[in-house]
Amino acid sequence: MNETATLVADWLIVLPVVLALVGAAALLMVRRANRVPVIGALLFLLGIIACEIGLLIRVVEEGPLSMTMGKWLPPFGISFTVDLFSAAFALAASVVTLVVVVCAEAGRDADDGRDAFHAMVLLLLAGVTGAFLTGDLFNLYVWFEVMLIASFGLIVLGGNPLQIDGALKYGFLNFLATTLFLLALGLLYGLLGTLNMADIMRVAPGANPAALTGIAALLLLAFGMKAAAFPVNAWLPAAYHTPAPAVSALFAGLLTKVGAYALLRSLVMLLPASRDLLEPVLALLAVATLVVAPLGAIAETNLRRAVGFVVIGGIGAILSGLSLASATGIAGAGIYIFQAILSMTALYLTVGLIEARTGAMDTRQMGGLYEASAPLSILFFVLVLAAAGVPPFLGFWPKLLLLQAGVAGSAEGWVGGVLVVALIVNAILTLIAGTRLWSHIFWRNASDALPLARSGRRLRLATSAVGVLVLAIVALGLWPNPLIEGGQRAAADLLAPSRYLEAVGLAEVEQ
Repeated sequence: MNETATLVADWLIVLPVVLALVGAAALLMVRRANRVPVIGALLFLLGIIACEIGLLIRVVEEGPLSMTMGKWLPPFGISFTVDLFSAAFALAASVVTLVVVVCAEAGRDADDGRDAFHAMVLLLLAGVTGAFLTGDLFNLYVWFEVMLIASFGLIVLGGNPLQIDGALKYGFLNFLATTLFLLALGLLYGLLGTLNMADIMRVAPGANPAALTGIAALLLLAFGMKAAAFPVNAWLPAAYHTPAPAVSALFAGLLTKVGAYALLRSLVMLLPASRDLLEPVLALLAVATLVVAPLGAIAETNLRRAVGFVVIGGIGAILSGLSLASATGIAGAGIYIFQAILSMTALYLTVGLIEARTGAMDTRQMGGLYEASAPLSILFFVLVLAAAGVPPFLGFWPKLLLLQAGVAGSAEGWVGGVLVVALIVNAILTLIAGTRLWSHIFWRNASDALPLARSGRRLRLATSAVGVLVLAIVALGLWPNPLIEGGQRAAADLLAPSRYLEAVGLAEVEQ
């Protein structure tokens, strides 16, 4: 046992999760008090963001950090281990959750104050943050369960038949993915005798490579379902359009990105030899996801379902980085996860504002919104360009890194060249899908559409909140150097995790 007291500064590693869990419990108890839940949620979220900014600064200055619970030395205790990717993703998740809570008030009535919405939002954030910060695979499973419970509660909030239908599709596929993940954990523990991530890296090279590859394939299936990669992606457009727009935005920004992050962590850092064997499969999945998803967006007339296919297309870009697995490719995949947390949340929130103004979910019933709300049209158009990867917006830079990695990898085999073509095709098709939606919603003659609702104070507040998030996306696109440099450093730590092992305290054991 470890009798050394934990430094006060090290509590920053777990404070974001603790604050989210405590906040969820507190807001559940005061949910009947008028305005208290939303004020409490904002205060807790500001506290979480402050902790995560401090944590990110420490990781930038000192490298990966770790804290193991219960005074048990690794690999026996549950470890929280933070590197640049996990700290940046956790911060981005908290920021977009804050924006979602502000925007959600635009669509909530006074009678909605007893539905525990804010408590479930904080519980969902606790699961997402725990998944990003954990250093133990079984603990990752626990946080997936926390996310699933909270998201299931949020998706059925309101209880209309469409939401129940979406919840069944969402719940069944995600329960199946979680079950597959648990099965993979059992097999991995039986093979290696550990589920601590740092310890897995230490002992995996001596294990049976065929057995490890089978487990890696099972993890790919489980996390691929969570991330909505092709061909296990049908649940996302069938479910994400059913809850309130703010809930859809939270799901689109966070849930699939946790699945993509789990793929990045498990296949690149923990089981790199198995990833090498699965590279052709990863490449084919990436290409299929990149091409099929925007085609689905072009074919859709339901606005939120169409945007759901755009979310899926982004997962294809992340998978292409996993397929290439060079420092540039992994940096591109990681930065893409970061930008997708911001841009997909903002895109869904903008869609919610469009639905509030038009009173419709089908683009065939929309039109004339450009004249009524030019700022809303600009927000939507900028986010379409960012999703397609058009310079100088934030989505361009990770795709540029992925293209560079693909061109460099094309000299070694077919994977790099095919992924380069697929990434370019995805950008073109996403741009076609997005501009088609924009023209139907904003540019088409208003006489063909439903009457537009007036923009009240709440809608203006929500539009301003989304505008701030979009400004951040534009600013990061215009000044990408810190993000690119951070992504390259984080990718180096994934590919050569000596600093990660040292932070956990297993570097000496490895030697």
